[in-house]
Amino acid sequence: MDAVRVALLREVLAGTEWLGATRRFAEVLRGSVVAHGGGLLLVGTPEYEPWHLAAHLVDEAAWSGTPELAPTLVRHHVRPSDPAHLAVGPGRIEAARRGETLLVVAPEEPAPLLERVHGARRAGVTVLALGAGGGELAAMAHDTLAVPQGAELDLDSVQHLVSAAAGENGGGVSPRVRRGFRDRLSRLAEVLTAPPPAPW
Repeated sequence: MDAVRVALLREVLAGTEWLGATRRFAEVLRGSVVAHGGGLLLVGTPEYEPWHLAAHLVDEAAWSGTPELAPTLVRHHVRPSDPAHLAVGPGRIEAARRGETLLVVAPEEPAPLLERVHGARRAGVTVLALGAGGGELAAMAHDTLAVPQGAELDLDSVQHLVSAAAGENGGGVSPRVRRGFRDRLSRLAEVLTAPPPAPW
């Protein structure tokens, strides 16, 4: 989902609780990783890996001048042939320590994942959760954004709103370097409306 679609989604959601909820959660996420200088781990479940959220957070980290937002994607099934950035297995959660943040995106709560998250929390890791809410994961997490089944938005859409808001929140970055959502949207509009290059 690109910046224009996120803007349209926000327009549709104006007046609902979703905009405030996703911005608040994004602010907590950004505040946690920036305060500790990075160390963001992102994990889903064996059946649901948050690839798109990882990619969008990497983009937002670059666009906002906030490298701390770029996550390490932790995967449940890693093969020896996987490239290094896709070869981080669940053992990384067990190795996490105080100062790191673990963002869990889980439509369901498999027991092995809950055990690892519990261990990380006991080790001093800040745990944030995006999921159905109300389960053990919500009880363990320092902060949660619940996306119940049957809600107006699905988990994928909420992740897009959170990642976009995470890139916008906060200050402390030079205005020359930091590019907010409106700046990115304006640049995208310029690119889309520019005349085609002249033929050689």
